[in-house]
Amino acid sequence: MDTPHAVVVMGVSGTGKTTVGVLLAEALGVPYADGDDFHSAHAIARMSAGVPLDDADREPWLDAVGRWAHGRSGRGGVISCSALRRAHRDRLRAAAPDVEFLHLTGDRALIERRTAEREGHFMPAALLDSQFAALEPLEGDEAGVAVDVSGSPREIAERAVAALRRPED
Repeated sequence: MDTPHAVVVMGVSGTGKTTVGVLLAEALGVPYADGDDFHSAHAIARMSAGVPLDDADREPWLDAVGRWAHGRSGRGGVISCSALRRAHRDRLRAAAPDVEFLHLTGDRALIERRTAEREGHFMPAALLDSQFAALEPLEGDEAGVAVDVSGSPREIAERAVAALRRPED
C-alpha cells in the first residue's frame, strides 16, 4: 500500500464491514464511508421488507460507491460495500481502477449469530441466505485480500492492515 487508494471492505451482512472499516480507516489515517449511506430509499425499503436487491437495484448504489472511491484515488479511503459478485467489483473498478478489496470472510455459523444479534440495521438476518448464494469470492486477478472474521473487531482490523501492507509478490 505505497500509493494511497480506496479500500472496499466487502462481504456478506454480519461480517463486520462497518466496524472493521472504521477501525481500518483509523489505522491507515484515511476517511471512512459507510456504503449503506449510498443506498436509495427504495433499496432500503426493499431490504427492510426482506426482499433481496437485484442488480438493477444495486447499479446506482455501486455507481455512487465507485464515485466515492474514485474521489479518494491518491488520497486514500475506506468504504464498506458488500460487493458480493465479481460483476459488482468490476463495476467499482471501472469507476476507481486502483481500488483494493478487503473480503471479510469466515464461519457461516459465526456470521449468522452476529447478524441475528445486530440491532437497528435495515438488513434482516433472513436475507443472509441470498447474500451467501450471491457471494463470489475474490479471484486471483483481483487486487485484494481475504481476512477471517473470527476474533474481536480490533484483531480483525489488525490482520487486515497487515494483509493489505504485505509486499507485492
